[in-house]
Amino acid sequence: MASKLLPRASRWLRPSSIPQYRSFSVAPQRLSDALMVHRNKPENNPSLPFKFSEQNLKVVDEILKRYPPQYKKAAVMPLLDLGQRQHGFTSISVMNEVARMLEMPPMRVYEVATFYTMYNREPVGKYFVQICTTTPCQLGGCGSDAIVKAINEHLGITPGHTTEDGLFTYIEVECLGACVNAPMVQINDEYYEDLTPESIKALLTALKESALTGAKEPAPGPKSGRKTCENSAGLTNLHEVPEWTPEQFMRKDGALDGETKQ
Repeated sequence: MASKLLPRASRWLRPSSIPQYRSFSVAPQRLSDALMVHRNKPENNPSLPFKFSEQNLKVVDEILKRYPPQYKKAAVMPLLDLGQRQHGFTSISVMNEVARMLEMPPMRVYEVATFYTMYNREPVGKYFVQICTTTPCQLGGCGSDAIVKAINEHLGITPGHTTEDGLFTYIEVECLGACVNAPMVQINDEYYEDLTPESIKALLTALKESALTGAKEPAPGPKSGRKTCENSAGLTNLHEVPEWTPEQFMRKDGALDGETKQ
């Protein structure tokens, strides 16, 4: 009887080949911690104080009026954006101050700031250059590849880096919604469109001159001469304002009743 049970029992005595441990995270390993992990640095750590300016505190009050008091945590995104605009980037101190003002657990604010790429959690230059390299910009005009090459040559850096003088930070991004004016870049809050290698270099030179001498910054918009996104060859229709009255396109009184009766 014992001999019959031994082979079956031996299966339980053999060491299992399955690892008897569980990892702390099921997420794939990343070679960069820029997306989700904070590491204290001299310019970004909780010991550095941050408070909203008096002017921005008024803006905070206006933002909070948009939400019921019990749901004021819904203001976390606009307050993080406001803190980034004041401080230059969304530091851990900015996040902690927003959490304090909204009476939120700091971790909830960290989750928002690490999820949305609009929040820069590391310092960026005075001019934050975002070059669109999605398909329409790759195919439109001279193509975004030519613009990327021109920026690399002119600034002496590649995407994801900041110039030594701290004036320009330069990254590649996905579609910015100005496809008809491709290729284009967003610099801070402004769009510069219909670019060529020559015009992007001239634009960056003018921005640097503005930062160093106080000269006026170049106006945003297309650099091809057109005003917005009209045909590059000029208007082909609607040369004159059409003359019409609303009555021309509306049913006459009783017309609908007549159709119903039929």
